[in-house]
Amino acid sequence: MTDSTPTATPERPAQLPAQSPPVDPAATAAVAKTPGHGAAAAGRLSFWRGDNGEGARRNLGLIGVLVVLVVIGIATRPDLYGNSSWVWDNILTILKLASVVGVVTVGMTFVIIGGGIDLSVGAIVALAGVWATTLATQSYGAGGMIFTALAVGIGVGLVNGLLVSYGKLVPFIATLAMMVAARGLAAEISDKQTQVSSNSVINGIASTSPLGIPLLVYILAAVVVAGWVLLNRTTFGRRTVAVGGNPEAARLAGINVRRHTVLLYALSGLCCGIAAIMLTAQANSAQAAMANLYELDAIAAAIIGGTLLSGGRGTIVGSLLGVIIFSTITNLFAINGLSTEAQNMVKGGIIVAAVLIQQFQFRSFTQFLGRNRPTTT
Repeated sequence: MTDSTPTATPERPAQLPAQSPPVDPAATAAVAKTPGHGAAAAGRLSFWRGDNGEGARRNLGLIGVLVVLVVIGIATRPDLYGNSSWVWDNILTILKLASVVGVVTVGMTFVIIGGGIDLSVGAIVALAGVWATTLATQSYGAGGMIFTALAVGIGVGLVNGLLVSYGKLVPFIATLAMMVAARGLAAEISDKQTQVSSNSVINGIASTSPLGIPLLVYILAAVVVAGWVLLNRTTFGRRTVAVGGNPEAARLAGINVRRHTVLLYALSGLCCGIAAIMLTAQANSAQAAMANLYELDAIAAAIIGGTLLSGGRGTIVGSLLGVIIFSTITNLFAINGLSTEAQNMVKGGIIVAAVLIQQFQFRSFTQFLGRNRPTTT
């Protein structure tokens, strides 16, 4: 009897996947250094396709709308656009027309990013303007008028914020009630009459043009720059985005959501106070009916500029472009002698078109870049 021991079967070596041919390091480095290839191109592509490039895509869409409007103006009035001096004056006219609504829109943008809405901005402008042009207020000079307008705007904004934050009122209802109340108070103060501003300093704000540019445009630029810095370079801006994106998460992160909401509405009121002085300077007067429908213009400009109605996202630059688009439409219809009714219909169409362009977000161009992105081995 012989013992049989199992013989070990030799294991077959595992098959390795096919190896790619060796790559010359020198050739790889040369490709990486080539413009449009390597890490630099991948970084640019990831920026364009990622969230960081969303604002750039949206703003490019708005600039495209402005270009279309300019082309329409050139096609309809070539006699005017052929005059370079008139073109420059017309640009200043558009910016001057956008200045007051632009200042209001900056405050509105903060409120909407923070998850709220303010339907009372037009009424606050009217109330601040009327209060600043009473005989009693004008007796204190330009400083007293400016202080009164800013104080009234901030005060009404604080009331809105308190009603929303601590009164637990829906922002739409709270600011709608304030819109009616502020208009009524303005009519009561002015006795339903137009109040003339006799202060030469205030009136000169609209007529002064340092370096050939209206002072109103400088004020708009200062407010836009301040708003951009506040939103993008301060903790206040980051908290605004956090509160609008998720209030509960912001509260758990240690942010006083109620107090911050009050500050947002106060900031909107401050912008309304500044706008009241600018509008009073333009008309040399103030009345309860001034700044009519400014709230709709400001909301529409912020929305087509990329600010989400649900809160948590928005840009000051986009809102400014939205205001300039509306001002360009108004100017385009004025130089062509078209009716206000037609202007409003086209304005509504422009709003829809701008929103569609934002949603499109140049996806075709992004896909084109994706197909042509270099691959590494």
